[in-house]
Amino acid sequence: MSARHTIVPLTGLDGLFLDLETQATPMHVASLHLFSKPQGREGDFYGAVRRLLARRARAAPVLGRRLAEVPLHLAHPVWVEGEEIDLDFHVRRVQVPAPGTQAALEDCVAELHAQLMDRSRPLWTIYVLEGLADGRRAYYFKIHHAVLDGAAGVVLAATLFDASPSARRLSRGTSSGTSGDTLGWLGAAGAAFSHDAAQYVRLVRYLPTAVQALAGIVRSAPATFGSELRGNLAFGPRTPLNVTVTAERRFALCPLPLDEVKAIGARFGATINDVVLALCGGALRRYLARHGGIPRAPLIATMPISLREAGDTHFGTAATLSLVNLETHIADPVRRLQAVRAAAGATKSLARGARSLIPTDFPSIGVPWIVSSLAALYGRSHIADMIPPIANVVISNVPGPQVPLYTAGARMEAYYPVSIVEHGVGLNITVLSYMGTLGFGFTAARAAVADARELAADLTAAHAELKRCASRRRQRRPAGTTHRRPRAA
Repeated sequence: MSARHTIVPLTGLDGLFLDLETQATPMHVASLHLFSKPQGREGDFYGAVRRLLARRARAAPVLGRRLAEVPLHLAHPVWVEGEEIDLDFHVRRVQVPAPGTQAALEDCVAELHAQLMDRSRPLWTIYVLEGLADGRRAYYFKIHHAVLDGAAGVVLAATLFDASPSARRLSRGTSSGTSGDTLGWLGAAGAAFSHDAAQYVRLVRYLPTAVQALAGIVRSAPATFGSELRGNLAFGPRTPLNVTVTAERRFALCPLPLDEVKAIGARFGATINDVVLALCGGALRRYLARHGGIPRAPLIATMPISLREAGDTHFGTAATLSLVNLETHIADPVRRLQAVRAAAGATKSLARGARSLIPTDFPSIGVPWIVSSLAALYGRSHIADMIPPIANVVISNVPGPQVPLYTAGARMEAYYPVSIVEHGVGLNITVLSYMGTLGFGFTAARAAVADARELAADLTAAHAELKRCASRRRQRRPAGTTHRRPRAA
């Protein structure tokens, strides 16, 4: 440990990602980055990435954070910033199995994603992936969800990537924590308990106002959203996706043109996120038709909603989960999109109204060992195989950069997210937009989905179907025209 360090308390929400982690349910997120094939001399991409990280890591203090545990797990640990980063540990070289195809790359990512992270180290690792048949470069970047959420990941990317092939100089980043010279278990406990004491005071002051505001939202919600809100709050049907999971993972990627998704949304008066949800629902209909049948009741998705204010760039999790009806009982893709639009609109409106009431930080005294014990018991008991799922699938849509990014002079061609599954929700579909492409990452538990590439193919088919529907509507009624009755003879 360095002579000077910074102590940063975990928020209650970030700490829960540590508490919920088991061997079968790792709580890290990741991203897969593909870079253009180098022209001329190949060079050592691993070495170039390692040298870049040696220069850049101090510009993002979050990369130097290590957990300091509180004795007996009485409260959440704290972050200690200022640790020396062992790049031999954090930047690794991995060979993609022959023949280096996309399928081999996806299987390699799935295997890496199944491995728990070492909590005695800063909770991130970059795996430089070599041996792709098409000559492209790639790496897989894994970081614990307790460190950041999807939106903060995009902020971190701005530190690790450049907007041109020439690397820029970055100043050392700053921290919002408190500084000190030494840190033992007593210092960690003191920092954690001091943080919790402040949260108790804040909670007591905040509770009366929150209760009044929440009561107002509850009274107005049924009248405002009606059946859409009730549909979102229903239990999902039992499906092969909703089982107790093991540590084995499956992964598949699928790119879709962003302009085509926008065009579909414009044609039917829907947002990009509405179209994404409808496409996922269409893909799941196809998949389940081959694996147990399409349930009569619609599937329910849990969808993270960011709680960040404009300009908020702090690291850590600032999001909540909402429920959205995917309307998968509707066969017609256009009708399904319109129903999804109404359901998603009700969820977003309710979340916006309750935005200020949703805590991302709360006291944690006693929470870690209680939640950890319950998480382990939940997996061993196989309760997820017996109870109706609150949600069938996780779907998340994260806006990403629309300008080309570079690492060590190599241009990034594609950017795919890899995420978390849990007992009872064995599939996570996370979408990240980059350079005019929506990159869909299908992260699945092997117990729920034997081959995630089936889902990627089903998504492509659902997109083609909805695109044809939009084209037919355009042909029937060109923009700017009106239908008139023919005059009587």
